Amino acid sequence: MADKEITSLTIRRPDDWHLHLRDGAMLRAVLPETTRHFARAIIMPNLVPPVVTAAQASAYRDRIMAALPAGANFTPLMTLYLTEATDPEDVRRAHADGIATAVKLYPAGATTNSASGVRDFEKVRAVLDMMAEIGMPLCVHGEVTDHSIDIFDREAAFIDKVMKPLRKKVPDLKIVMEHVTTQDAVDYVRDSIKNLAATITTHHLIINRNHILAGGIKPHYYCLPVAKREAHRVALVQAAVSGDKRFFLGTDSAPHTDPLKLQACGCAGIFTAPNTMSCLAEVFEAAGKLKKLEDFAALNGPKFYGLPPNEDMITLVKGDPVTYPAQIATDDGPVTVFDPGFDLHWRVAG
Repeated sequence: MADKEITSLTIRRPDDWHLHLRDGAMLRAVLPETTRHFARAIIMPNLVPPVVTAAQASAYRDRIMAALPAGANFTPLMTLYLTEATDPEDVRRAHADGIATAVKLYPAGATTNSASGVRDFEKVRAVLDMMAEIGMPLCVHGEVTDHSIDIFDREAAFIDKVMKPLRKKVPDLKIVMEHVTTQDAVDYVRDSIKNLAATITTHHLIINRNHILAGGIKPHYYCLPVAKREAHRVALVQAAVSGDKRFFLGTDSAPHTDPLKLQACGCAGIFTAPNTMSCLAEVFEAAGKLKKLEDFAALNGPKFYGLPPNEDMITLVKGDPVTYPAQIATDDGPVTVFDPGFDLHWRVAG
């Protein structure tokens, strides 16, 4: 049966391998939007101050668990923010004790709350060597921060300047290139033999840089890494729907209040948690690959992380257009929900 004839699709419950929950009032407001559909998520550590140690990760996990909606079945998978002062033994213990699933690398200044990130990669070599030894993945924000390099070229430059030398020095380190945005990154992952995977966001499958800039600036489409040309978006879709086990979903859902987005120097981040599954079903159906959605959203990520897929299932149903709130309310202010720019006909039943 052709995808265009499918009106119902049952898949294993998905996971989100890149998620921002923030903290405090924002955490309490946005967490239910993820737990509604997702069983697990890799939680980003770029709070203020960042989540650097095992003790901080454990405390943050406790705050997430305390904020869970009643009856929610959700497991936060914590990460540690890599700094040049990170203690390798603290990371080892965090992994052994089940506190931290991965370590997150932010090049200093690359994105929101990344000032404490890495400038000199030799200063974190001992941590990376230890992680390779124990099989702990490194999640990478793959952009250089050199202001002389055009913002649209920073991912490609990162591959040449950082990824290739790093993987040559520490070949056994498992690396996830997060939120890839270019044909360059897709090709680099495809050309790798082992220990390399990539997450792709919901919004990068849908928007290109014209959506941000053409006809007026659209601040709610501004994110980092910034969306690229249409050819790159098409390459991301092809990778996502291919079934290739090295590509999986990481929404990078990143809530900011509207006052922080709508200012002279607005924040980078797109909040996609509420409608991601509806958006993805539309993308996969349009590509004629709806049956590959389970691989991308529910199977490939656990395989790379060495975890079992979820046993429970969700069902997506196609029908009349489904609407989502334009904003969600938080005690800190409203947060705008991602608008894909087209009708969504798929919804998660129940």
